[in-house]
Amino acid sequence: MPSEVESPILGEAVRTLKHCAPMIDAFGLGFLMRLPARIEARGGSLHWDWDFPVIGDAPLSRAPIGVHVPEQAAGSPIAPAAGGFIVKFLNYWSLAAPPGWQILFTHPFGQPNLPFRTLTGLVDADGYGDGYVHFPALWADPGWEGVLEAGTPVAQAIALPRLSPAIETRPMTADEVSASRAVQEALQRERGVYRRSYRIGPAPD
Repeated sequence: MPSEVESPILGEAVRTLKHCAPMIDAFGLGFLMRLPARIEARGGSLHWDWDFPVIGDAPLSRAPIGVHVPEQAAGSPIAPAAGGFIVKFLNYWSLAAPPGWQILFTHPFGQPNLPFRTLTGLVDADGYGDGYVHFPALWADPGWEGVLEAGTPVAQAIALPRLSPAIETRPMTADEVSASRAVQEALQRERGVYRRSYRIGPAPD
């Protein structure tokens, strides 16, 4: 991705999203769950050729993808349009979290080009670490045909503490108004203020 591009509207070069540190940090948040096998959509159906081994002590499906009937989402904002359907990406990893932590699963950030939209869910992974979390997704374009290669991200997993901080709403004090004004003026005056002065950045490995 280029750092700057010409804008015909403004008649000058503008910085691209590559300079947006909050967005870049969000893309790398948590970890990605990926498709274990190549899936092809053609003729209104999904196809795969995957020789997944039989595991005698684990009742796991040998198909990398399942389905939910549309009626299961009836009356909800995510109910698929006519001809639409809901798939379920199968996951073969058990995911455990420390006590007091949950895992949020959602559509992979920065992946609007995928033909599906993974539904968001919050799992108590500190108690469900021996189970398997699968990822339902709305197939947004029933007419889409193409290939999803093995390794395609299907969900982004983000660990969150169960206890959320209390939210306080109140008018700003005079000192807070002054501090806020100083930040806004600095942002207008020069580039990279957030990145240099406020960004902590990703946690170290």
